[in-house]
Amino acid sequence: MATQERPFDLLNKAIGQQVMIRLKNGTDIRGKVTSFDAHMNLVLENAEELEEGNLHAKIGTILLRGGNILFISPA
Repeated sequence: MATQERPFDLLNKAIGQQVMIRLKNGTDIRGKVTSFDAHMNLVLENAEELEEGNLHAKIGTILLRGGNILFISPA
């Protein structure tokens, strides 16, 4: 029987990787995960805001509050 991965296991694997994040307000953010905490607050480097899949704004380093995140996906 295969072991299931927990959310924190997946976030650990995502450190240093590019991810796509959708926020509750519908904003899409793409960037490289540098760290996270127990509340799933994430720090991203080279973050960009996307609009309909296209670059809307370069943000740089950003802290995203875990409570505002709908999903995290590989970019």
